[in-house]
Amino acid sequence: MRILVATDAWHPQVNGVVRTLTSLARSAAALGAEIEFLTPDGFRSVGVPTYPGLRMALPNRREIARRIEEAAPEAIHIATEGPIGWAVRGFCQRNKLAFTTSYTTRFPEYVSVRTGIPDSVGYAVLRHFHAAGSMTMVATDSLRSELAERGFRRLGFWTRGVDTRIFNPDQPAVLDLPRPIFMTMGRVAVEKNLDAFLALDLPGSKVVVGDGPQRAALEQKYPDAIFLGEKKGQDLTSHLAAADVFVFPSLTDTFGVVQLEALACGTPVAAFPVTGPKDVIADHPIGAIDNDLRAACLRALNMSRADCRNFALERSWENSARQFIGNLATLQPSRAPRPARRVAGRSAVPN
Repeated sequence: MRILVATDAWHPQVNGVVRTLTSLARSAAALGAEIEFLTPDGFRSVGVPTYPGLRMALPNRREIARRIEEAAPEAIHIATEGPIGWAVRGFCQRNKLAFTTSYTTRFPEYVSVRTGIPDSVGYAVLRHFHAAGSMTMVATDSLRSELAERGFRRLGFWTRGVDTRIFNPDQPAVLDLPRPIFMTMGRVAVEKNLDAFLALDLPGSKVVVGDGPQRAALEQKYPDAIFLGEKKGQDLTSHLAAADVFVFPSLTDTFGVVQLEALACGTPVAAFPVTGPKDVIADHPIGAIDNDLRAACLRALNMSRADCRNFALERSWENSARQFIGNLATLQPSRAPRPARRVAGRSAVPN
């Protein structure tokens, strides 16, 4: 099956959506599916005033059509609701091509935090966007229930996974810091709710791995916290493995792939009882969820690192890819707009 995935989130961005799509393509190839990406690459872009550091593509209708026709996909999936997503949605509707979507980011809450626009407005826009698709895929049961209550229809399930060969506990970084080490990792931005973690009275050390627009302000506000900047590859894995507890303070993520990455490194998770942590941690002895984040952090210290690793070993990207492909195969959502014509220049999955 030839699948075209349209996404506004792409390299060099470092976030859960990009990691999910990259991992999906690699795992799908082993299952006989070919995934190509229609990304912001090659389009003009502008900065987003309410999201410092982020740039938004400005796709044009003709180029979108050309790229889709060159890919000649048998199935089209729209991963994000940004300009690329809207442009591909429009192409599919004009050409009477069915497509699927996925709900991966809580844009209404993100926009509300930055602008004050009620999230009800954002959800009305997203309901309209996803209503045109054959299926909207979500990662967790709690998110599916929440969206159904908000009026979303034709909701399907597409879970997430972790590459346990890359993320493992074998080579923890040597961190000369007081123990225990409570660590969080990701974009340092207001929607990640890092204040809730950094303001806690915890023993040992609080460490932030990642970069973003809020870093300078948080470094000044919390001088006792350790900000290590962005980490990649083995360096990232080693730091996750070196932590005693991984703290996930976000209230707005729809899943939080980094939870599985931390667990694969043998590190238990502490989080609020919200969508994502409720589904990943639940009542498994691999972490703690509590409205009192400090209490969750302290309870997580007592979790078995071996249990965390074993839990992650059962959640592979291959199973995630199989589920994704199964959704498309069942729906048979698209027909090739024109006879397939193999050309160079399409976005590929980086090594």
